[in-house]
Amino acid sequence: MTEDTQASNASDESTVDDSAVLGDNFSEEAFRKCLDDANDLKQEGNEHFRAKQWDQALASYRSALGHLPKRPELGQVKGKEKAQPSDDSTSDLSEDAESARAKSAERVPSDTNLAPLQAECAKARAVLNANIGACFTKLEDYKEVVSACNESLKDDPNYVKAMQRRAAANEQIGSWSSLTSAQEDYKRLLELLPSNSPDLVGIRRSLAALPPRIEAAQKQETAEMLDKLKGLGNSILGNFGLSTDNFQFVPNGQGGYSMNFVR
Repeated sequence: MTEDTQASNASDESTVDDSAVLGDNFSEEAFRKCLDDANDLKQEGNEHFRAKQWDQALASYRSALGHLPKRPELGQVKGKEKAQPSDDSTSDLSEDAESARAKSAERVPSDTNLAPLQAECAKARAVLNANIGACFTKLEDYKEVVSACNESLKDDPNYVKAMQRRAAANEQIGSWSSLTSAQEDYKRLLELLPSNSPDLVGIRRSLAALPPRIEAAQKQETAEMLDKLKGLGNSILGNFGLSTDNFQFVPNGQGGYSMNFVR
């Protein structure tokens, strides 16, 4: 399920009205317009999601994201806590919407009373990126799920739904680093969720199953890396009448290997 499932009269707009939203500084009215336009498109996306129209839902959520101010870059917002930099996760937006987002990122709010609205925009971005992750989950594109949830968690580091989706996607990817990341997310979820959460049982089960999977993935990827190095080494050593068979790699008991030369 996506974050918001109420029906609405959605907007078909995919670009931002610069004259209404952008100026020398953001006003409360401009912030409200950004939020309202984004919410309309989010509701449209929710309708598509309920209808199992994953691609259409994805397009609506991305368009909604394009109506919101970008996350401030490091050092951009003076006198306020510096935010983490972000990569643009909405590359499919129209040029007009992308241009509007770029312009909005250059504007620095001058009214400290707008701080609650900035927080509201951050929450809206987090929800939309998590919803984008939900669409990619349905489309079984797990790397994109992780990317979208990463963006969501930059705006809301303790957003449980985004963290759950990222952990599940990393389990599906199944690499050593992905499984390790899933393990970290599940441990964090145990700290965040209330003791009566129904999700705890599944999280503990997943967490218990991960260590052997991580170990197996580590061994497999290490073996593949050594095979590649062996092939490269043979191509070089062959010029000197040697091969990697002249070298033995022995585990040193500290997670690494020692090399011995054998004639």
